[in-house]
Amino acid sequence: MKKALITGITGQDGSYLADLLIEKGYEVHGIIRRASSFNTSRIDHLYQDSHIHGVRLFLHHGDLCDSLNLTRLIDRIGPDEIYHLGAQSHVRVSFDIPENTGDITALGTIRILEAIRESRVQARFYQASSSEMYGKVQAVPQTETTPFWPRSPYAVAKVYAYWATVNYRESYGMHASNGILFNHESPRRGETFVTRKITRAVARIKLGIQKELYLGNLDAKRDWGYAKEYVEGMWRILQQDQPDDYVLATNETHTVREFCEVAFAHVGLDWKEFVKFDARYERPAEVDLLIGDYAKAKRVLGWEPKVKFHELTALMVDADLQQAKHENR
Repeated sequence: MKKALITGITGQDGSYLADLLIEKGYEVHGIIRRASSFNTSRIDHLYQDSHIHGVRLFLHHGDLCDSLNLTRLIDRIGPDEIYHLGAQSHVRVSFDIPENTGDITALGTIRILEAIRESRVQARFYQASSSEMYGKVQAVPQTETTPFWPRSPYAVAKVYAYWATVNYRESYGMHASNGILFNHESPRRGETFVTRKITRAVARIKLGIQKELYLGNLDAKRDWGYAKEYVEGMWRILQQDQPDDYVLATNETHTVREFCEVAFAHVGLDWKEFVKFDARYERPAEVDLLIGDYAKAKRVLGWEPKVKFHELTALMVDADLQQAKHENR
C-alpha cells in the first residue's frame, strides 16, 4: 500500500485528491492546522468512512511555518508521495497580507523540501504551481516555457516555490515536479473565490435569499477547468519515471462577465439586473488574460480536460442551488 502525504488536504484540491488516492488504494495522510474549531467539512465523508469501512485516512496537526514539526512528520510517516497544496491561496488577499503570504506560500515550500532532504525519505514531491505566475503574459497561450511575470504577492511567492522545486530537483536529484495549474473550480471551491461567489449568489438570488452581487473587474479573462479532473493530473505527474513540469489547462479563456452571464442564464435570470461593481475587489495590479496550452500533459501524461466552461458553470450553479435550498429550509 502506497502512502501519500497531502498539505492543504482540507481545501478544494486536497479533498478531491484524497478521494482519488483512497480510491486507488493509498494510505492517505493529511496535515491540518490546529484551531479552536474543525475545518474539515470537505473531507468529513472520508473521515467517517475510515471508521465504518476501514478507509486509511490519517490527519496530523502541523503548520507550514514550523520546519521542525514538518521534518518530524515526514520522517515518521515515510510517505512515497508528497502533494504540497497548502498555501495562502487567495490572490486579492495576498496584497493585504504579503508577508504572511510569502512565509506560507514561498517559504513553506522550502520547509517541505528541506524536510524531505533532512529526513532522507525517498518521496516523490509535487508542487502546486499556479497560472498566476504568468501574470503580465509574455505569450498566448502560455506553456511550460513561457516566462513568468508575477503581478501579486501570491504569484511572486508561487514563482519562488516553483524555482525552489526545480532547484532541489537539480541540486539533490529529488523526484520533484511542478504542476502549473490554471484556474480550476468546483462546488467545493471556497466561497470567496470569484466563480463560487457568483454561483452561490445566483442560487441565493434565484431563491430570494439575496438581492444583488458585488464584483470587481469583469473583463479579466481566465482559463477555467474542473478541479476533480486536475487532481488526477497531479497524480499522473508523480507516476512518471522522470520528474518534470506540466501545464494543466483547457486552452479556452472566458471573462468574468461571461461567467456571470452563463451562470445567471442557467436559472433564467439576466445577470445585468443583479451584478454591481465594487472597487474593493479590484487588484492593485491585474492579470488580464490567462489561457494554457496543455499539449505536453496530453502527450506525456495522457491527461486532458473533459468538463469545459459551460458544463462546469452549470454544475456549480446546480450544486449551490441544492445547498441554498437546504439552508433555506
